Amino acid sequence: MNYLQQAHRGENKPWMFLLTFFLIAGLFIYNLLFFLFFSEGIDISQEQQKLFELVPSKNFWLAFNLLPFVFLLGLLFLLVKKLHQRSILSLTTARKKVDWSRVLFSFSLILLITLVSFGISYYNDPTQVVLQIDPLKFGVLVVISLLLFPFQIGLEEYLFRGYMMQHLGTLLKNRWMPLLLTSVLFGVFHSANPEVAEMGYTIMVFYIGTGLLLGIMTLMDDGIELALGFHFGNNLLAATLVTSDWSALQTDAAFKYTATQADTSTIVDVILPVLVLYPIILLILSKKYNWNNWSQKLFGKVTVKGS
Repeated sequence: MNYLQQAHRGENKPWMFLLTFFLIAGLFIYNLLFFLFFSEGIDISQEQQKLFELVPSKNFWLAFNLLPFVFLLGLLFLLVKKLHQRSILSLTTARKKVDWSRVLFSFSLILLITLVSFGISYYNDPTQVVLQIDPLKFGVLVVISLLLFPFQIGLEEYLFRGYMMQHLGTLLKNRWMPLLLTSVLFGVFHSANPEVAEMGYTIMVFYIGTGLLLGIMTLMDDGIELALGFHFGNNLLAATLVTSDWSALQTDAAFKYTATQADTSTIVDVILPVLVLYPIILLILSKKYNWNNWSQKLFGKVTVKGS
């Protein structure tokens, strides 16, 4: 039984899927609706500054924003086990147990790539960022990130690449449509981020492209281990390495962009990974894990019980 077929291990009636989806994705939906209908005329960075004046600690607000994901991931696991009568393992992988070495490899891979890329960029033009590290604040940031980001990225991976892709696969009986739908939805739910207001909707190429990358990893590898490691490494460095006044994560990172708002070079920086870096990452993973039969795994049919 491959990864998408794992949904057959339990109950997957349509009302169960809809109930679970709206309960778990409610936070994303609320943020999106607020952005679409109520955010006009609101300066996000100014609102963030008002909150910071109430409690002048970026670490506090980071933890405050991440804590709901602890509850939501726990609720998703509870619904999968009690409502759908499925194991968390079946939501994670088609293997007999979770392969933590895969999580570690993809985590290490994105850390290495990001740090090398940042190092080259900093060497070529050190004026783009300024070192702002405060040992105490940075240490607290690292602790918060290590403790809470696993829940945030865990929720997104288990919801989009796990729960949704599996159930859409059983419903649509193919692989490419769940991959496309979950990737687009992943991008749309990130459209309320402050970066979109600053950089325009071009950055949606990055969000949707990242969703496609993580989805392809999942389908080709029959599990979300690689996606979990990659996503965690990406978000960990996004919080701890470089911050900016216009980013979704306002943190006490080691560096800060000197630009007060996004510029065209930044747009190039976030689109180029999708077109160049992401295919290279998939190539590396395919060689390491001997992926084959790409056509079947990405575009083949999903068989259901009794078919």
